[in-house]
Amino acid sequence: QVQLVESGGGSVQAGGSLRLSCAASGVTVSSRCMAWFRQAPGKQREAVATISTGGSTDYADSVKGRLTISRDNAKNTVYLQLNSLKFEDTAMYYCATRFGGGPCNTVTSAFSYYGQGTQVTVSS
Repeated sequence: QVQLVESGGGSVQAGGSLRLSCAASGVTVSSRCMAWFRQAPGKQREAVATISTGGSTDYADSVKGRLTISRDNAKNTVYLQLNSLKFEDTAMYYCATRFGGGPCNTVTSAFSYYGQGTQVTVSS
C-alpha cells in the first residue's frame, strides 16, 4: 500500500524559506517519478516540481529558480525546498507518485497517489 506523508509546512513571511518532506512507504522513491503539487483556495491543483528515476528535475515556470526538489534514497524521502517565498505561493502542498513509465515532468505526467498535504502560508 502506497503511503506518502508530507510535513514541514507552516507560516512564513514573504522572502522566507521552508523545506517540505515527503516520507514514502510502499514505494521506493528512487524507482518512481515523484512530484510535488500545490493547490491554492479556489484554484486547480498544479504540479510544481518533478524528479525522475534518473534524477532529472522539472519545474513549473512560476517556481523556477525558487523551488528545488530532491530526494534521499536512504531515507526514502523526497524534499521540496522553497526559497524567496511569495504571497502567491500560499497553498496546500502535496507529494505524488505513480506506477508505470513515460515522461516525468510537470506538464504531461499523470499521477495516481497523493499524500494528505501540508499547508504553506506566506504573509506579505
